[in-house]
Amino acid sequence: MLSADLTASCEADGFRDAYPERFFSMGMAEQNMMGFAAGLAREGLFPFIHTFAVFVTRRPFDQVAMSIAYPNLPVRLIGFLPGITTAGGVTHQAIDDVALMRILPNMSVLECGDATDVESVLDVAQAVNGPVYVRMLRGEVPRLFDAGEPMVLGRARVLGEGRDLTVLSSGICTEEAMRAIQALRGQGLSIAHLHVSTLKPFEDPAIEAAIAGARLGVVTMENHGIIGGLGSVVAELMAEKGLGGRLIRIGLRDTYAHGASRRYLMREYGLDAMALVRAAEDLTSTQFDLTEEALSRVRLETMSRIDKTEDL
Repeated sequence: MLSADLTASCEADGFRDAYPERFFSMGMAEQNMMGFAAGLAREGLFPFIHTFAVFVTRRPFDQVAMSIAYPNLPVRLIGFLPGITTAGGVTHQAIDDVALMRILPNMSVLECGDATDVESVLDVAQAVNGPVYVRMLRGEVPRLFDAGEPMVLGRARVLGEGRDLTVLSSGICTEEAMRAIQALRGQGLSIAHLHVSTLKPFEDPAIEAAIAGARLGVVTMENHGIIGGLGSVVAELMAEKGLGGRLIRIGLRDTYAHGASRRYLMREYGLDAMALVRAAEDLTSTQFDLTEEALSRVRLETMSRIDKTEDL
């Protein structure tokens, strides 16, 4: 494990204490850390890099591209505090990391959305023969999915089926989507919902089928800019496969955020449950009698099977 002066902040101090001979603190020198990790990988080891997502992707991008992605080395890049999960402002908010990692050949991109994803993502990453970037959550994380159903590479979690709309969500936006979808189903909408944890490769036939089956349109929700992330991936798929229908992308709309609480930022920049309600109103040309207060009262249960969706 390699850390860049943010060991405790990335919850890596437990590993350091348990395995001090396998832990390296590289200081505030992320570019050097990438080269160091590449050297370890060339010697047959499996380095796991832990630091904030902005310092994994944006600052050392050339070193990641040339030292790790180009030679296709098994380095696992664990990026904490993606998007607006931090109140640290623009210097610490990774709103373009998925876009940056997606454009690198050989790089796989994963994102955690709940405690089950967090618990299982390292096994998924370690099974990939090449570099992997992981958007990792930290601190207290809700459990939305059954612990016995771990993340699977290249496969979305089908949380519900429907014919009117298809919602594709990732990361922290999945919890918001689940809240809104339960309320919208109560208004008579038939909604398919898939939680996307593999952003590259993006070849899940279930996603294509859900998009093709949406009568009124598709909505993507992501904790990232709408350019280059999940919204762009879905737009590319729809164009290449000739899948008609409208697409509404929920995410940061070509803007930087600022320092504030996660709840405030999600509401301020339209990444919350109410944003999905507004998108559904747009696609259906219907005004639903739903308020932020009503959505905040929706209680979610851990999901284990698709047939449990209606009983959230």
